[in-house]
Amino acid sequence: MTYVVTQNCCSDASCVVVCPVGCIHPTPDEPGFATAEMLYIDPDTCVDCGACADACPVDAIRPDTALAADDHWYIRANAEYYQSNPPSPEWYRRQPRRIARVSAEGLRVAIVGSGAAGFYAATALLRHPGVRVDMYEKLSAPHGLIRYGVAPDHPATKAVAGQFRWPAGQQKRFTLHLGVEVGGAGLSHEALLDRHHAVIYATGSAGERRLDIPGEDLPGVIGALPFVGWYNGHPDHARLAPDLTGRRAVVIGNGNVALDLARILTADPDALADTDIAKPALRALRGSAIDEVVILGRRGAAHAAFTTPELYALSRVPGLDVIVDPEDVAHGDGPKLELLRELAVRPATGAKRIVIRFNAAPVEIVGDGAAAGVRLSTGEFVEAGLVLRSIGFGGATFDTVAGRVSAGVYATGWARRGPTGGIGTNRTCAEETVDTLLADYAAGALSAPRRSEPAGRRLRLWPVRSQDKVAT
Repeated sequence: MTYVVTQNCCSDASCVVVCPVGCIHPTPDEPGFATAEMLYIDPDTCVDCGACADACPVDAIRPDTALAADDHWYIRANAEYYQSNPPSPEWYRRQPRRIARVSAEGLRVAIVGSGAAGFYAATALLRHPGVRVDMYEKLSAPHGLIRYGVAPDHPATKAVAGQFRWPAGQQKRFTLHLGVEVGGAGLSHEALLDRHHAVIYATGSAGERRLDIPGEDLPGVIGALPFVGWYNGHPDHARLAPDLTGRRAVVIGNGNVALDLARILTADPDALADTDIAKPALRALRGSAIDEVVILGRRGAAHAAFTTPELYALSRVPGLDVIVDPEDVAHGDGPKLELLRELAVRPATGAKRIVIRFNAAPVEIVGDGAAAGVRLSTGEFVEAGLVLRSIGFGGATFDTVAGRVSAGVYATGWARRGPTGGIGTNRTCAEETVDTLLADYAAGALSAPRRSEPAGRRLRLWPVRSQDKVAT
């Protein structure tokens, strides 16, 4: 028997740390870790100890004997990774990263943002005795995109927030300030530095990218961020009213978020009822007339941005056809192309369908007062009453060196590296930023706080309890 990594791998590498034989790759210090679709277990080296399964925060690792027949694809995917990436003797001589606890008595750090990047930074800081952490979040609930970005039918992925539980000695040195905005009309950066030795910004990237084509601002054209926020109950997007009266929607872009959008639009509302989808969104989806979603990618299938595990999961949704043109996937190698070719010859059976198109660059969104469809570079017109833009986010908010913006100011997550990597990638990023901060503190490079009370005390303080930290 061997253990197998499956679809909802978050890549936070908790499994890598505990593996006694070093059979899980890529590791955070190997090339390709930040862009890997998932981590993989070498079936020829795995000793069946189960330590990785116990450590996985999203329950993505299973014994191969426990997988359903439809999930045997993951056994093949794990094995094929090592055929393309043969094991190296260096893998098994490499020692895991050891965290040296430093004495940082009196160090006080502010973290702006309560998503995965912020909580991984807090976790790394609280390991060191004496460090106090104040986390600031402008919304009334924590966890950022874990709560408001992960699709409601992916509860295992949302469960990653459950790992942010700390022993009592660390817990009492952490305070979460909800409803406190930093910058603009809110709390100033200077006010934070008055009360802390350092500030870590974990605020995400610089907004969604635009298409920059005519018609993009028509009613009926919605960015992925507000649409995802709408069905996840984000307070800023609760009043969104997407037009679901047409039979077809178009999603421009073909990353994993695009697959999420298409899947939610074609999902059986009864299947979503048991998830944490926002109730207004569920009511709207129950009345939706959409039975086809067309996903447009401007480049060929070899450059598709979605990951193979997410495509495989989509292909297994009951009552849904995933349509691919055989000519679009006739050439190329690799697991993703192989799966696309399988889908291209699969007979259509479902009442609803998702059409994945390649080499389909949009040049204009057409409509008289509202979106009516998308014109492609070939001249083809794809009719649709709803057009969703899902082409990613802007770059990094801060220019850093090993997480340092300047002495006392740091960044982590997408704010530091741009919109690359998944939830778990933030762990390595945050630990490197914290290492830099602690080195600056030890070198005397950080100014002592001028005031002792935490910023925002008169607004809202919330000492986090374990039950508050689990996204539901």
